[in-house]
Amino acid sequence: MTHNPLVSIVVPAHNAEVTLARALDCLLDQEVVDWEAIIVDDASTDRTTAIIAGYVEHDARFRTLSSCASSAAGARNSGISTARGHWLMFLDADDWVDASFLAKMLAALKTAPDAVAAYCGSRRVMPDGELTPSSISTEVAIQPFETFARRCAVRTHTLLVDRETIVELGGFDVSLRTCEDWDLWQRLARLGRRWVMVDEPLAFYRVSPNSLSRNSTQMMADAEIVIARGFSPDPRVKHPALAHANGAISANGRTASEALAWFALWNAASSCGRGSRSINPQSLRALPAGRKWALEIATVVFDGLMVGSLSVPAQLAARWDRFDGCLTELTIELGKVWDNPGAARRVQYHLEQMLLDADDLAAPRRLARTLGIRVDARNPTSIDLPAGIDQIYASLMIDGQIEAVVQFGVLGTVTKDHWIGLILDIVPPERLVDSAARLARRSPVPQNGAGPDTSNAIAAEAMFSTAERGSDPDSHFGKLAQLAAEARKLVRSSAEPAEPPPAPRRARARHDKDRTSFWNGYFATEDPWNYGSSYEQEKYQRQLEILPDGPIGRALELACAEGHFTRQLAPHVGQLTATDISAIAIERARARCSDQPNVEFGVLDFAADTLPGEMDLIFCSEVLYYLDDLAELRRIAKKFVEALAPGGSFISAHAFVLRDNVERTGFDWNTFGAQAISETLAATEGLVLEQSIQTELYRIDRFRRLSPDDVATEPVIDHVPIRARIEIGVARNIVWGGARALRRDVARSERRQRIPVLMYHSVADDGPAALARFRLAPAAFASQMAWLRANGFHAIGSEQLEQSIANRQPFVGRPVLITFDDGFQNFAELAWPTLRANDLTAEVFLVTDLVGESAQWDAYSGPPTQLMDAATVRRLSAEGAFFGSHLATHRAIDGLSSSDLAAELLRSRMFIERWTGRPTTAFAAPFSVTDRRLGRLAKECGYRIGFGGRHGPADLNCDPIDLPRIEIRGDRALDDFVAIVEAVLE
Repeated sequence: MTHNPLVSIVVPAHNAEVTLARALDCLLDQEVVDWEAIIVDDASTDRTTAIIAGYVEHDARFRTLSSCASSAAGARNSGISTARGHWLMFLDADDWVDASFLAKMLAALKTAPDAVAAYCGSRRVMPDGELTPSSISTEVAIQPFETFARRCAVRTHTLLVDRETIVELGGFDVSLRTCEDWDLWQRLARLGRRWVMVDEPLAFYRVSPNSLSRNSTQMMADAEIVIARGFSPDPRVKHPALAHANGAISANGRTASEALAWFALWNAASSCGRGSRSINPQSLRALPAGRKWALEIATVVFDGLMVGSLSVPAQLAARWDRFDGCLTELTIELGKVWDNPGAARRVQYHLEQMLLDADDLAAPRRLARTLGIRVDARNPTSIDLPAGIDQIYASLMIDGQIEAVVQFGVLGTVTKDHWIGLILDIVPPERLVDSAARLARRSPVPQNGAGPDTSNAIAAEAMFSTAERGSDPDSHFGKLAQLAAEARKLVRSSAEPAEPPPAPRRARARHDKDRTSFWNGYFATEDPWNYGSSYEQEKYQRQLEILPDGPIGRALELACAEGHFTRQLAPHVGQLTATDISAIAIERARARCSDQPNVEFGVLDFAADTLPGEMDLIFCSEVLYYLDDLAELRRIAKKFVEALAPGGSFISAHAFVLRDNVERTGFDWNTFGAQAISETLAATEGLVLEQSIQTELYRIDRFRRLSPDDVATEPVIDHVPIRARIEIGVARNIVWGGARALRRDVARSERRQRIPVLMYHSVADDGPAALARFRLAPAAFASQMAWLRANGFHAIGSEQLEQSIANRQPFVGRPVLITFDDGFQNFAELAWPTLRANDLTAEVFLVTDLVGESAQWDAYSGPPTQLMDAATVRRLSAEGAFFGSHLATHRAIDGLSSSDLAAELLRSRMFIERWTGRPTTAFAAPFSVTDRRLGRLAKECGYRIGFGGRHGPADLNCDPIDLPRIEIRGDRALDDFVAIVEAVLE
């Protein structure tokens, strides 16, 4: 009985005398021996036939067939027709596989009995024997058909496939000169059965100058056929999976046209690698131009260049001259196709970085925009900038070894002192200690440890002087100085007036037991509590409503301040004595009430001085919080009783404070409040509560001094709403609904290494559906800010974050940095009032060239959102908002030239400083897109803090110029927000 092997291996061979033995030997090396090899001699005229005969003679597992198909597809089909194994493998005569190939592939298939195929990774082999890095497509195992509908994601000999299924599918399409394997895998995947991945490079694919894959014209013609089949029904597949019966899904722009454009791009890059200029711009038109595709486009070009130039990655930069012109033409065409030169430049930067990442820079590499060089870190020399170059990729060398790699944007000559400063910013000083004498022009450091530490001298040398840096107009810093001068000229010529520097805030006087100085400090500014606000006036009116019935002869007002309530109280009493501890306040009160003949004024410290007696009424409101403690309040309450005539009334209005009851709405002050005050007064002998008017924020109580024969009755409690508008100065101290944690408590007990930096964009109810992720409803934003406030968070600015990082100081309490990108008008109208009401602030990153206009970068999604104008920026800055740069035009920085990037950094910073009157030290990269140039160039343009594309909390180990943030999406619930922030606290 004939034995059927486990695997049949089909090896087509045509004039393969040079490579065939290597291919067949790899089969003899296999750990699994249950296989047969069918070698199909496709009309060879060299020694191929003799070589085959030798293997057949020595090992019965080899069989041979003769064919006149003159194509790999036909020859493989001949082999399939005589194969007996359960699994099929196709091995071209110039390729080979690892000795463990069959063992590992069969083992993977054994774990997945329902699989129709297994595939592994592969490496290309160039004519000089050099190997490319391993490659494997993980997508094939996830969605095989959708992948093969668009591209050939595996090499022919990386597969083991079910033989019977291949026979049912009709084998390879002989009408295709190329892409015939892709076509078969596409049909196989259309069945919807499982593919198993073996994530190892077990297959080796030889690239030669005569490979069909280098025939761009034929490849494009055949690929167009295969892709068209992938996006339509294929009658050759009798039983397709229902999901694939009508072809691939053209979702999210992933159409047949786009798939063909990706293939055309690879072909064009391969042609460039051969030095050919056969670029068809029309074939590239469907390529996506978005920022997220730039790296993938560069990766495809990189791969095509390797095949076209027959080079491994480490050789490409050295061979740049062979394909420079063609590649430049390709990127120019991409810019034209997209109508976006910046997008093409972005691809160019990515590609050049990939080339230099793979190169050892044994010699300088001058690419289109990047100069790759080695630099002696201990003895750097000036580097002149070749035309067109605007970034440097440098290996910093010490003792012949790469110490560090640095990539940075340049505008002109990189002088020696420029290099020194850069090197000292990257290389640890101790690594340069032996070169201190050369850098600092001093004697070498003694080796016995007795000499002084020269690291500071090196740092001083690095700085040299700003003047020297700028002395050469052709140097990098000279060019930067020219851009700065142009930016200053533009800012000064703008119609927007400059904002004068804000006056320093007057510090509140400290109590320190000197109450007089403390209160005089408050009244140094007139009307410190906005007594005329509707909120205060409504409170005054309710205090008058609680006056006792009948005539009031003598009244005493304690802490009358500037006399606003005094003037309203005077008509209701016979004689009023109004007092305050501050002589400044008393003078203002006397002037305000000069037409009230029944009022006399005097300076009185009611805590220390004797109170006048026999009063029918005493008013003491909004001041008892400031006593030292409840013991002092109890002592003073007895004085109030003594100052009242029997039957006299004591009226007190005070706010609820969280310290009394953290579970209800209250003011977040570090003192006791209305609840404790009322309870203390009620517990004072001789006082009884008669009436109380209570709102959510405060209570007004009227107590009566009992006469000897009086009997206390139940007090009348009236609950009333607050109808007046609450001014921001009051609102920011309120925590509605109570607090789960108080700021002062967590400041005493909590120290942390990281904080949340929250990133918002727009706060609005409506807008384009495509931007829903970036738009948070006002109610949702209010809920998030209220949660932060109720949980003890306080807002900081980016400068405070940077200082903590620089000084390695743990963060105190629960700080949060709230940032807004773009500077939309809805921040001013909707977000800012909510922030202020919760005693929080935010940092807004402005697109300075478009201030007062609209967000044109979002126009493709719908009507662009209005941006704040300069006047609004000035107002909000005066109110406590912070502002930073979102650059000048909102273009992604990885598509800007280094000169344009520097100009935007400088111009935006200077405009913001003009509008706010404050230094601008922070920026956020538009679209959260950065590259290796940004951080250093931003520092050189005056920034210290930067936010790029990294996601997560900021900690003390972060680089201040590349800080992470946490995006707060508009399509997430409050619970998600809470979970994100709480995760940072853990």
